[in-house]
Amino acid sequence: MMLSKFKAFTKRQAGFTLIELIAAVAISGIIGLGASIASGQVLNQTSANNDYTSASRNALNALYWISHDVLMAQTIDGAEGFPQTDDLSLSWTGWDNTVYSANYTLENGVLKRAYSENGQLTTTVIASNINPDVLLTYCVSSNGTLTVVITGSVGEGDKIINVTKVRIITSRPNL
Repeated sequence: MMLSKFKAFTKRQAGFTLIELIAAVAISGIIGLGASIASGQVLNQTSANNDYTSASRNALNALYWISHDVLMAQTIDGAEGFPQTDDLSLSWTGWDNTVYSANYTLENGVLKRAYSENGQLTTTVIASNINPDVLLTYCVSSNGTLTVVITGSVGEGDKIINVTKVRIITSRPNL
């Protein structure tokens, strides 16, 4: 009796119907498509995040060094034309009468710092990918306060990411 029920049960199991197979393939395809779109978005977003981080770090590094030197500077020259027409030149004398100067030059998106201590010159690249556009990177000097706006730009074509950082710095008074 039990054997006949088992045989009857197994006869009805002939496999999947065509509709079941089509439904299974369609569902698998939708899941696969969703996974591939999600993976593509993650990769694109990672690239955009890396570009943003790079642009931001370059702008912040430029501001760090300019701020560092402006806080020490007794004279500031070229601020109004920096970086389009003039270099930003800073100079000061230390407590031990050591003469210091720092000169910032922007060429082809690379910001260089020429630092001199008693005539010993050291030139360093402090930031790259700095946007030289007059509306995006500039200085304004007013009443002993220097406002520095630096924009880092990374990417190509329609995927350029601009990150602008602003710092307002009050230099020390002439001694």
